[in-house]
Amino acid sequence: MIPKYIEPFLWSYDLKKIDKKKNKKRIITNILNLGTKKATDWLVDNYTKKEIKEAIINPLPGEWNKKSLNLWSIVFNVNPKIIQKKKCFTTF
Repeated sequence: MIPKYIEPFLWSYDLKKIDKKKNKKRIITNILNLGTKKATDWLVDNYTKKEIKEAIINPLPGEWNKKSLNLWSIVFNVNPKIIQKKKCFTTF
């Protein structure tokens, strides 16, 4: 069960339906990007360091705030694999 105080960081998801295991990368990403100390404390109590590191090393493309990713990379002593977005050119 995900506590109510986590809801602001997963605002577009129904907490009653979200699966902690199946959606762990989304939950970890959102909390590390947007969460309070209370939310991050809950996160480290509910996920292993390995699971958290995996979400940082292989970030969801386009989902991380650059400063948050840098901070948590330092905290967990990991290097994220950054996938560069393809540039799109439109011709008229």
